[in-house]
Amino acid sequence: MISPKLCNNCKTCEAVCPNDAVNVIHFEEVEISVPIMCVQCEDAACMKVCPVEAIYRDQIGAVVVDQKKCIGCKMCMVACSMGNIHYSNAEKKIMKCDLCDANPLCAKYCPTRTLEYIDGTVSNISKKKVLASKFKELFEEIQ
Repeated sequence: MISPKLCNNCKTCEAVCPNDAVNVIHFEEVEISVPIMCVQCEDAACMKVCPVEAIYRDQIGAVVVDQKKCIGCKMCMVACSMGNIHYSNAEKKIMKCDLCDANPLCAKYCPTRTLEYIDGTVSNISKKKVLASKFKELFEEIQ
């Protein structure tokens, strides 16, 4: 879960992410910072468009990339409505949040508890959908 009101823009989450999959966006006009990362969509468009089925849901429910299968076509980047998948030119591969095997370092080291990892149970999936919808609306307004 993401609680932007708690974020102090320290960017610790960016620094500790092994996949370079977190970006903190600061909105000066409203004095709020929002950590942005994959929201592990229930109906993940990135999975649907992958021509080689390199993107799949793992045993903990995270949407992950099988780097051995990935051909680097970047279709997943285009399909992600949240813009949370990127291509690393340095590593020559697609990068996205994989939840660090259910122990995400961004949440673990967040000093303000802006980020909190909550297992995707039925009881909180609806909350995640509402949150993801709000972020989508926010980004549509900014563009």
